[in-house]
Amino acid sequence: MSITYDRIPNNVNLHEDRQLQRALEQWQPNFLKWWREVGPDGFQEDEIYLRTAVSVDPDGWAVYDYVKMPEYRWGIFLVPPKPDRRIGFGDYRGRPVWNEVPGEFRKELRRIIVVQADTEPASVEQQRLLGHTAPSLYDLRNLFQVNVEEGRHLWAMVYLLHKYFGRDGREEAEDLLVRRSGHPDNPRILSSFNKPVRDWLDFFCFAMFMDRDGKYQLAALAESGFDPLSRTTQFMLTEEAHHLFVGETGIERVVKRTAQLMRQDPNEDVTNCGGIPLDIIQKYINEWFSAALDLFGSEDSSNAAMYFAAGLKGRFREEDLWEDHVALQGSYVLEVPEPSGGMRTVEIPMRRAMNQLLRDAFVADCERALARWNKVLEREGIAARLRLPSQRFNRGVGFYAGYRFSPTGELLDEAQWQARRDEFLPSEKDRAYVQSLMVPVYERGKFANWIAPPARGVNGKPLDFEYVRFHHRSGA
Repeated sequence: MSITYDRIPNNVNLHEDRQLQRALEQWQPNFLKWWREVGPDGFQEDEIYLRTAVSVDPDGWAVYDYVKMPEYRWGIFLVPPKPDRRIGFGDYRGRPVWNEVPGEFRKELRRIIVVQADTEPASVEQQRLLGHTAPSLYDLRNLFQVNVEEGRHLWAMVYLLHKYFGRDGREEAEDLLVRRSGHPDNPRILSSFNKPVRDWLDFFCFAMFMDRDGKYQLAALAESGFDPLSRTTQFMLTEEAHHLFVGETGIERVVKRTAQLMRQDPNEDVTNCGGIPLDIIQKYINEWFSAALDLFGSEDSSNAAMYFAAGLKGRFREEDLWEDHVALQGSYVLEVPEPSGGMRTVEIPMRRAMNQLLRDAFVADCERALARWNKVLEREGIAARLRLPSQRFNRGVGFYAGYRFSPTGELLDEAQWQARRDEFLPSEKDRAYVQSLMVPVYERGKFANWIAPPARGVNGKPLDFEYVRFHHRSGA
Protein backbone atom coordinates (compact mmCIF):
# COMPACT_ATOMS: atom_id res chain seq x y z
CA MET A 1 0.00 0.00 0.00
CA SER A 2 1.65 3.22 -1.16
CA ILE A 3 1.92 6.30 1.04
CA THR A 4 0.76 9.68 -0.25
CA TYR A 5 1.94 12.90 1.38
CA ASP A 6 -0.91 15.34 0.92
CA ARG A 7 -1.84 17.62 3.81
CA ILE A 8 -2.76 14.38 5.57
CA PRO A 9 -0.25 11.51 5.04
CA ASN A 10 -2.14 8.31 4.31
CA ASN A 11 -2.14 4.94 2.59
CA VAL A 12 -5.90 4.87 1.93
CA ASN A 13 -5.87 6.79 -1.38
CA LEU A 14 -7.52 9.76 0.27
CA HIS A 15 -7.00 11.85 -2.88
CA GLU A 16 -9.47 9.60 -4.72
CA ASP A 17 -12.32 10.59 -2.39
CA ARG A 18 -12.41 14.36 -2.64
CA GLN A 19 -15.44 14.77 -0.37
CA LEU A 20 -13.80 12.77 2.41
CA GLN A 21 -10.49 14.55 1.88
CA ARG A 22 -12.16 17.96 2.19
CA ALA A 23 -14.02 16.90 5.34
CA LEU A 24 -10.83 15.71 7.02
CA GLU A 25 -8.92 18.81 5.91
CA GLN A 26 -11.66 20.90 7.53
CA TRP A 27 -11.32 18.86 10.75
CA GLN A 28 -7.52 19.23 10.74
CA PRO A 29 -7.30 22.89 11.88
CA ASN A 30 -9.73 22.15 14.70
CA PHE A 31 -7.48 19.29 15.77
CA LEU A 32 -4.42 21.57 15.71
CA LYS A 33 -6.31 24.19 17.73
CA TRP A 34 -7.18 21.49 20.28
CA TRP A 35 -3.54 20.34 20.36
CA ARG A 36 -2.23 23.83 21.06
CA GLU A 37 -4.87 24.53 23.70
CA VAL A 38 -4.72 21.31 25.73
CA GLY A 39 -1.77 19.35 24.36
CA PRO A 40 1.70 19.41 26.00
CA ASP A 41 1.95 22.72 27.81
CA GLY A 42 4.91 24.96 27.13
CA PHE A 43 6.84 22.81 24.63
CA GLN A 44 5.11 23.49 21.32
CA GLU A 45 8.05 25.38 19.81
CA ASP A 46 10.76 22.98 20.93
CA GLU A 47 12.23 20.36 18.59
CA ILE A 48 11.68 16.81 19.80
CA TYR A 49 13.49 13.72 18.54
CA LEU A 50 10.40 11.75 17.49
CA ARG A 51 9.53 8.79 15.35
CA THR A 52 6.89 9.34 12.69
CA ALA A 53 4.92 6.60 10.99
CA VAL A 54 5.65 6.57 7.26
CA SER A 55 4.64 3.03 6.34
CA VAL A 56 2.94 -0.11 7.61
CA ASP A 57 5.93 -2.27 6.66
CA PRO A 58 7.02 -4.03 9.87
CA ASP A 59 10.67 -3.84 8.76
CA GLY A 60 10.71 -0.06 8.46
CA TRP A 61 7.47 1.70 9.37
CA ALA A 62 8.89 4.80 11.10
CA VAL A 63 11.61 7.44 10.75
CA TYR A 64 13.26 9.44 13.55
CA ASP A 65 14.02 13.14 13.32
CA TYR A 66 13.59 16.42 15.14
CA VAL A 67 10.15 17.95 14.79
CA LYS A 68 8.06 20.59 16.53
CA MET A 69 4.99 18.81 17.82
CA PRO A 70 2.37 20.98 16.04
CA GLU A 71 4.21 20.14 12.80
CA TYR A 72 4.14 16.39 13.43
CA ARG A 73 2.84 14.46 10.43
CA TRP A 74 -0.26 12.81 11.84
CA GLY A 75 -1.39 10.31 9.24
CA ILE A 76 -3.94 7.63 8.45
CA PHE A 77 -2.49 4.14 8.06
CA LEU A 78 -4.20 0.77 7.70
CA VAL A 79 -2.44 -2.57 7.27
CA PRO A 80 -3.06 -4.17 3.85
CA PRO A 81 -6.26 -6.21 3.52
CA LYS A 82 -5.95 -10.00 3.69
CA PRO A 83 -7.38 -11.69 0.59
CA ASP A 84 -10.59 -13.60 1.30
CA ARG A 85 -10.53 -12.77 5.01
CA ARG A 86 -13.46 -14.29 6.92
CA ILE A 87 -15.18 -13.37 10.17
CA GLY A 88 -13.51 -15.49 12.83
CA PHE A 89 -16.09 -15.76 15.61
CA GLY A 90 -19.71 -15.38 16.66
CA ASP A 91 -22.87 -16.00 14.70
CA TYR A 92 -21.31 -14.81 11.43
CA ARG A 93 -18.17 -16.95 11.69
CA GLY A 94 -16.94 -18.05 8.27
CA ARG A 95 -18.70 -15.31 6.29
CA PRO A 96 -16.68 -12.69 4.37
CA VAL A 97 -15.67 -9.67 6.43
CA TRP A 98 -17.52 -6.41 5.92
CA ASN A 99 -15.84 -3.58 4.06
CA GLU A 100 -18.83 -1.33 4.62
CA VAL A 101 -20.77 -0.85 7.83
CA PRO A 102 -23.50 -3.51 8.13
CA GLY A 103 -26.72 -1.55 8.59
CA GLU A 104 -28.02 -3.69 11.43
CA PHE A 105 -24.89 -2.98 13.50
CA ARG A 106 -24.29 0.64 12.55
CA LYS A 107 -25.14 2.09 15.96
CA GLU A 108 -23.03 -0.47 17.81
CA LEU A 109 -20.00 -0.03 15.59
CA ARG A 110 -20.17 3.73 15.86
CA ARG A 111 -20.32 3.47 19.65
CA ILE A 112 -17.31 1.13 19.76
CA ILE A 113 -15.25 3.51 17.62
CA VAL A 114 -16.31 6.66 19.47
CA VAL A 115 -15.48 5.22 22.90
CA GLN A 116 -12.07 4.04 21.70
CA ALA A 117 -11.44 7.36 19.96
CA ASP A 118 -12.33 9.37 23.07
CA THR A 119 -9.55 7.77 25.10
CA GLU A 120 -6.85 9.06 22.76
CA PRO A 121 -7.20 12.84 23.24
CA ALA A 122 -8.20 12.27 26.88
CA SER A 123 -4.78 10.87 27.76
CA VAL A 124 -3.00 13.80 26.09
CA GLU A 125 -5.08 16.19 28.17
CA GLN A 126 -4.38 14.23 31.36
CA GLN A 127 -0.61 14.41 30.76
CA ARG A 128 -0.29 17.95 29.41
CA LEU A 129 1.61 19.44 32.38
CA LEU A 130 4.10 16.64 32.97
CA GLY A 131 6.81 18.11 30.78
CA HIS A 132 7.49 20.77 33.40
CA THR A 133 8.73 18.13 35.87
CA ALA A 134 10.40 15.60 33.56
CA PRO A 135 13.16 13.56 35.28
CA SER A 136 15.35 13.62 32.14
CA LEU A 137 15.41 14.57 28.47
CA TYR A 138 15.04 10.88 27.66
CA ASP A 139 11.79 10.73 29.63
CA LEU A 140 10.57 14.06 28.29
CA ARG A 141 11.05 12.81 24.77
CA ASN A 142 9.21 9.55 25.55
CA LEU A 143 6.28 11.47 27.03
CA PHE A 144 5.95 13.51 23.86
CA GLN A 145 6.27 10.40 21.68
CA VAL A 146 3.35 8.87 23.53
CA ASN A 147 1.36 12.09 23.19
CA VAL A 148 1.81 12.53 19.44
CA GLU A 149 0.98 8.88 18.82
CA GLU A 150 -2.20 9.18 20.85
CA GLY A 151 -2.97 12.06 18.52
CA ARG A 152 -2.34 9.82 15.52
CA HIS A 153 -4.62 7.17 17.00
CA LEU A 154 -7.31 9.83 17.23
CA TRP A 155 -6.81 10.51 13.53
CA ALA A 156 -7.16 6.79 12.81
CA MET A 157 -10.55 6.64 14.53
CA VAL A 158 -11.73 9.95 13.06
CA TYR A 159 -10.99 8.63 9.57
CA LEU A 160 -13.35 5.70 10.22
CA LEU A 161 -16.05 8.01 11.55
CA HIS A 162 -15.81 10.35 8.56
CA LYS A 163 -15.58 7.66 5.90
CA TYR A 164 -18.17 5.19 7.10
CA PHE A 165 -20.71 7.06 9.24
CA GLY A 166 -21.71 10.15 7.26
CA ARG A 167 -23.06 13.18 9.09
CA ASP A 168 -23.30 11.30 12.39
CA GLY A 169 -19.65 10.38 12.13
CA ARG A 170 -18.59 13.94 11.34
CA GLU A 171 -20.52 15.23 14.35
CA GLU A 172 -18.94 12.61 16.58
CA ALA A 173 -15.50 13.62 15.30
CA GLU A 174 -16.17 17.24 16.23
CA ASP A 175 -17.35 16.23 19.70
CA LEU A 176 -14.06 14.41 20.29
CA LEU A 177 -12.38 17.82 20.26
CA VAL A 178 -14.99 19.41 22.53
CA ARG A 179 -15.00 17.04 25.50
CA ARG A 180 -12.24 17.60 28.06
CA SER A 181 -10.67 15.26 30.59
CA GLY A 182 -11.95 16.09 34.06
CA HIS A 183 -14.32 18.83 32.86
CA PRO A 184 -17.27 19.14 35.27
CA ASP A 185 -19.84 19.66 32.50
CA ASN A 186 -18.33 17.98 29.45
CA PRO A 187 -16.00 15.18 30.60
CA ARG A 188 -14.51 12.30 28.64
CA ILE A 189 -16.75 9.25 28.23
CA LEU A 190 -14.91 6.81 30.51
CA SER A 191 -14.40 7.90 34.12
CA SER A 192 -10.82 6.60 34.32
CA PHE A 193 -9.87 9.09 31.60
CA ASN A 194 -11.05 11.96 33.78
CA LYS A 195 -8.58 11.12 36.57
CA PRO A 196 -5.77 13.63 37.09
CA VAL A 197 -2.21 12.56 36.23
CA ARG A 198 -0.34 14.68 38.74
CA ASP A 199 3.23 13.38 38.64
CA TRP A 200 5.58 11.03 36.82
CA LEU A 201 4.79 8.02 38.97
CA ASP A 202 1.17 8.56 37.93
CA PHE A 203 2.34 8.75 34.32
CA PHE A 204 4.36 5.55 34.41
CA CYS A 205 1.44 3.73 36.07
CA PHE A 206 -0.93 5.21 33.48
CA ALA A 207 1.25 4.00 30.60
CA MET A 208 1.70 0.62 32.28
CA PHE A 209 -1.93 -0.10 33.14
CA MET A 210 -4.23 2.21 31.18
CA ASP A 211 -2.32 1.87 27.93
CA ARG A 212 -2.14 -1.87 28.53
CA ASP A 213 -5.92 -1.90 28.66
CA GLY A 214 -5.68 -0.14 25.30
CA LYS A 215 -3.54 -3.00 23.99
CA TYR A 216 -6.22 -5.55 24.83
CA GLN A 217 -9.11 -3.42 23.57
CA LEU A 218 -7.28 -2.83 20.27
CA ALA A 219 -6.39 -6.52 20.00
CA ALA A 220 -10.06 -7.46 20.47
CA LEU A 221 -11.05 -4.94 17.79
CA ALA A 222 -8.31 -6.23 15.48
CA GLU A 223 -10.38 -9.44 15.35
CA SER A 224 -13.41 -7.49 14.13
CA GLY A 225 -15.44 -8.59 11.13
CA PHE A 226 -15.59 -4.91 10.11
CA ASP A 227 -12.35 -5.01 8.15
CA PRO A 228 -11.46 -1.29 8.13
CA LEU A 229 -11.61 -1.28 11.94
CA SER A 230 -9.53 -4.45 12.12
CA ARG A 231 -6.87 -3.10 9.76
CA THR A 232 -6.74 0.25 11.58
CA THR A 233 -6.31 -1.22 15.06
CA GLN A 234 -3.68 -3.71 13.90
CA PHE A 235 -1.37 -0.83 13.02
CA MET A 236 -2.27 1.10 16.17
CA LEU A 237 -1.01 -1.89 18.15
CA THR A 238 2.41 -1.45 16.53
CA GLU A 239 2.69 2.04 18.00
CA GLU A 240 1.04 1.12 21.31
CA ALA A 241 3.92 -1.24 22.16
CA HIS A 242 6.19 1.74 22.85
CA HIS A 243 3.66 3.24 25.27
CA LEU A 244 3.62 0.01 27.27
CA PHE A 245 7.42 -0.05 27.23
CA VAL A 246 7.53 3.48 28.66
CA GLY A 247 5.23 2.49 31.52
CA GLU A 248 6.69 -0.89 32.37
CA THR A 249 10.34 0.16 32.23
CA GLY A 250 9.54 3.48 33.89
CA ILE A 251 8.18 1.76 37.00
CA GLU A 252 11.06 -0.72 36.86
CA ARG A 253 13.54 2.16 36.93
CA VAL A 254 11.77 3.77 39.89
CA VAL A 255 11.79 0.44 41.75
CA LYS A 256 15.47 -0.08 40.97
CA ARG A 257 16.45 3.35 42.24
CA THR A 258 14.33 2.90 45.37
CA ALA A 259 16.06 -0.42 46.06
CA GLN A 260 19.49 1.18 45.62
CA LEU A 261 18.59 3.98 48.03
CA MET A 262 17.16 1.51 50.57
CA ARG A 263 20.55 -0.15 50.75
CA GLN A 264 22.18 3.19 51.44
CA ASP A 265 20.05 3.97 54.51
CA PRO A 266 20.47 1.94 57.73
CA ASN A 267 16.69 1.90 58.18
CA GLU A 268 15.93 1.46 54.47
CA ASP A 269 14.13 4.83 54.62
CA VAL A 270 14.50 6.26 51.13
CA THR A 271 12.84 9.54 52.06
CA ASN A 272 16.16 10.44 53.68
CA CYS A 273 17.77 10.09 50.25
CA GLY A 274 15.08 11.60 48.02
CA GLY A 275 13.61 8.31 46.77
CA ILE A 276 10.04 7.01 46.51
CA PRO A 277 9.24 4.38 49.18
CA LEU A 278 8.02 0.99 48.02
CA ASP A 279 4.78 1.36 49.98
CA ILE A 280 3.93 4.50 48.00
CA ILE A 281 4.79 2.77 44.72
CA GLN A 282 2.46 -0.06 45.80
CA LYS A 283 -0.37 2.40 46.48
CA TYR A 284 0.03 3.96 43.03
CA ILE A 285 -0.07 0.48 41.48
CA ASN A 286 -3.26 -0.24 43.44
CA GLU A 287 -4.90 2.95 42.21
CA TRP A 288 -4.08 2.72 38.52
CA PHE A 289 -4.49 -1.06 38.18
CA SER A 290 -8.01 -0.83 39.60
CA ALA A 291 -8.81 2.14 37.35
CA ALA A 292 -7.67 0.13 34.31
CA LEU A 293 -9.80 -2.86 35.36
CA ASP A 294 -12.90 -0.68 35.14
CA LEU A 295 -12.15 0.10 31.48
CA PHE A 296 -13.05 -3.45 30.49
CA GLY A 297 -16.65 -2.95 31.58
CA SER A 298 -18.99 -5.12 33.61
CA GLU A 299 -18.13 -8.77 34.26
CA ASP A 300 -21.60 -9.74 32.98
CA SER A 301 -22.39 -7.70 29.88
CA SER A 302 -25.18 -8.03 27.32
CA ASN A 303 -23.35 -5.50 25.11
CA ALA A 304 -20.19 -7.62 25.11
CA ALA A 305 -22.29 -10.67 24.21
CA MET A 306 -23.89 -8.81 21.32
CA TYR A 307 -20.57 -7.48 20.01
CA PHE A 308 -19.17 -11.03 20.01
CA ALA A 309 -22.24 -12.60 18.43
CA ALA A 310 -22.23 -9.96 15.69
CA GLY A 311 -18.54 -10.45 14.91
CA LEU A 312 -17.69 -6.88 15.90
CA LYS A 313 -15.29 -7.48 18.80
CA GLY A 314 -13.52 -10.74 19.61
CA ARG A 315 -11.30 -12.04 22.36
CA PHE A 316 -7.56 -11.48 22.69
CA ARG A 317 -5.87 -13.55 19.95
CA GLU A 318 -9.16 -15.24 19.13
CA GLU A 319 -7.81 -17.64 16.50
CA ASP A 320 -4.64 -18.58 18.39
CA LEU A 321 -5.86 -19.06 21.94
CA TRP A 322 -9.43 -20.31 21.63
CA GLU A 323 -10.90 -23.49 20.16
CA ASP A 324 -14.60 -22.63 20.46
CA HIS A 325 -15.21 -19.48 18.40
CA VAL A 326 -18.99 -19.47 18.88
CA ALA A 327 -19.03 -19.49 22.69
CA LEU A 328 -22.59 -20.70 23.13
CA GLN A 329 -21.54 -23.34 25.65
CA GLY A 330 -19.98 -23.00 29.06
CA SER A 331 -19.93 -20.30 31.69
CA TYR A 332 -17.59 -18.17 33.78
CA VAL A 333 -17.81 -18.70 37.55
CA LEU A 334 -17.26 -15.69 39.78
CA GLU A 335 -17.67 -14.82 43.44
CA VAL A 336 -19.61 -11.56 43.85
CA PRO A 337 -20.85 -9.58 46.86
CA GLU A 338 -24.36 -9.92 48.25
CA PRO A 339 -26.20 -6.64 49.01
CA SER A 340 -27.09 -8.10 52.39
CA GLY A 341 -23.47 -8.99 53.16
CA GLY A 342 -21.14 -11.84 52.33
CA MET A 343 -20.37 -13.36 48.93
CA ARG A 344 -22.19 -15.62 46.50
CA THR A 345 -21.19 -17.56 43.39
CA VAL A 346 -22.62 -16.66 39.97
CA GLU A 347 -22.26 -18.40 36.62
CA ILE A 348 -22.07 -16.02 33.69
CA PRO A 349 -22.87 -17.41 30.21
CA MET A 350 -19.65 -17.37 28.22
CA ARG A 351 -20.72 -14.76 25.69
CA ARG A 352 -21.79 -12.40 28.44
CA ALA A 353 -18.39 -12.88 30.12
CA MET A 354 -16.34 -11.52 27.20
CA ASN A 355 -15.28 -8.41 29.14
CA GLN A 356 -14.02 -10.57 31.97
CA LEU A 357 -12.11 -12.89 29.66
CA LEU A 358 -10.33 -9.89 28.16
CA ARG A 359 -9.67 -8.54 31.67
CA ASP A 360 -8.14 -11.89 32.69
CA ALA A 361 -5.68 -11.69 29.78
CA PHE A 362 -4.76 -8.17 30.87
CA VAL A 363 -4.22 -9.27 34.48
CA ALA A 364 -1.94 -12.14 33.40
CA ASP A 365 0.15 -9.66 31.41
CA CYS A 366 0.37 -7.33 34.41
CA GLU A 367 1.47 -10.24 36.63
CA ARG A 368 4.37 -10.82 34.24
CA ALA A 369 5.47 -7.20 34.69
CA LEU A 370 5.17 -7.45 38.48
CA ALA A 371 7.44 -10.50 38.42
CA ARG A 372 9.98 -8.46 36.45
CA TRP A 373 9.92 -5.61 38.98
CA ASN A 374 10.23 -8.07 41.86
CA LYS A 375 13.28 -9.59 40.17
CA VAL A 376 14.87 -6.15 40.40
CA LEU A 377 14.19 -6.09 44.15
CA GLU A 378 15.63 -9.59 44.48
CA ARG A 379 18.81 -8.68 42.60
CA GLU A 380 19.25 -5.61 44.80
CA GLY A 381 18.91 -7.73 47.94
CA ILE A 382 15.57 -6.25 49.06
CA ALA A 383 13.13 -8.67 50.73
CA ALA A 384 9.92 -6.68 50.07
CA ARG A 385 7.80 -7.48 47.02
CA LEU A 386 5.19 -5.63 44.97
CA ARG A 387 1.86 -7.23 44.09
CA LEU A 388 -1.32 -6.59 42.16
CA PRO A 389 -4.43 -5.93 44.21
CA SER A 390 -7.50 -8.13 43.94
CA GLN A 391 -9.80 -7.50 40.98
CA ARG A 392 -12.45 -6.64 43.58
CA PHE A 393 -10.47 -3.70 44.99
CA ASN A 394 -11.49 -0.07 44.41
CA ARG A 395 -13.82 -0.81 41.53
CA GLY A 396 -16.28 1.66 40.02
CA VAL A 397 -17.77 -0.65 37.36
CA GLY A 398 -19.31 -4.10 37.55
CA PHE A 399 -20.29 -6.44 40.38
CA TYR A 400 -17.79 -4.95 42.84
CA ALA A 401 -18.72 -1.29 42.31
CA GLY A 402 -20.13 0.32 45.42
CA TYR A 403 -18.52 -2.22 47.76
CA ARG A 404 -15.39 -1.88 49.86
CA PHE A 405 -12.68 -4.50 49.47
CA SER A 406 -9.09 -4.59 50.68
CA PRO A 407 -6.28 -5.17 48.16
CA THR A 408 -6.32 -8.84 49.20
CA GLY A 409 -10.02 -9.12 48.31
CA GLU A 410 -11.46 -9.01 51.84
CA LEU A 411 -14.94 -7.47 52.05
CA LEU A 412 -14.89 -4.42 54.37
CA ASP A 413 -17.56 -2.22 55.84
CA GLU A 414 -17.43 1.53 55.32
CA ALA A 415 -15.87 2.23 58.72
CA GLN A 416 -13.10 -0.31 58.10
CA TRP A 417 -12.45 1.19 54.67
CA GLN A 418 -12.23 4.75 55.96
CA ALA A 419 -9.89 3.67 58.75
CA ARG A 420 -7.53 1.89 56.36
CA ARG A 421 -7.99 3.78 53.10
CA ASP A 422 -4.57 5.45 53.28
CA GLU A 423 -2.93 2.02 53.65
CA PHE A 424 -4.31 1.08 50.25
CA LEU A 425 -4.28 4.21 48.08
CA PRO A 426 -2.06 7.30 47.92
CA SER A 427 -2.82 9.77 50.70
CA GLU A 428 -2.52 13.51 50.30
CA LYS A 429 0.70 13.26 52.30
CA ASP A 430 2.04 10.60 49.91
CA ARG A 431 1.17 12.72 46.91
CA ALA A 432 2.70 15.83 48.43
CA TYR A 433 5.94 13.94 49.06
CA VAL A 434 6.08 12.54 45.51
CA GLN A 435 5.29 15.98 44.13
CA SER A 436 8.18 17.44 46.13
CA LEU A 437 10.54 15.21 44.14
CA MET A 438 9.20 16.34 40.78
CA VAL A 439 11.95 18.78 39.88
CA PRO A 440 12.79 18.94 36.17
CA VAL A 441 16.13 17.65 34.91
CA TYR A 442 16.85 19.04 31.46
CA GLU A 443 20.62 18.53 31.35
CA ARG A 444 21.75 15.99 28.75
CA GLY A 445 22.56 12.58 30.22
CA LYS A 446 21.36 13.50 33.71
CA PHE A 447 18.48 11.88 35.62
CA ALA A 448 16.48 12.83 38.70
CA ASN A 449 17.65 11.13 41.87
CA TRP A 450 14.41 9.15 42.34
CA ILE A 451 14.70 7.18 39.07
CA ALA A 452 17.45 5.00 37.60
CA PRO A 453 18.70 5.61 34.04
CA PRO A 454 17.37 3.26 31.37
CA ALA A 455 19.43 0.40 29.99
CA ARG A 456 19.81 2.14 26.62
CA GLY A 457 18.75 5.22 24.69
CA VAL A 458 16.21 5.72 21.92
CA ASN A 459 16.89 4.40 18.42
CA GLY A 460 20.46 3.46 19.27
CA LYS A 461 21.30 6.92 20.56
CA PRO A 462 23.33 7.36 23.79
CA LEU A 463 21.68 8.45 27.02
CA ASP A 464 23.35 11.87 26.77
CA PHE A 465 21.85 12.49 23.33
CA GLU A 466 20.02 15.78 22.84
CA TYR A 467 16.51 14.28 22.78
CA VAL A 468 14.92 17.72 23.05
CA ARG A 469 16.23 20.93 21.51
CA PHE A 470 14.86 23.79 23.56
CA HIS A 471 14.18 27.20 22.12
CA HIS A 472 14.51 30.17 24.49
CA ARG A 473 13.95 28.10 27.64
CA SER A 474 15.44 29.45 30.83
CA GLY A 475 17.78 26.96 32.48
CA ALA A 476 17.62 24.45 29.62
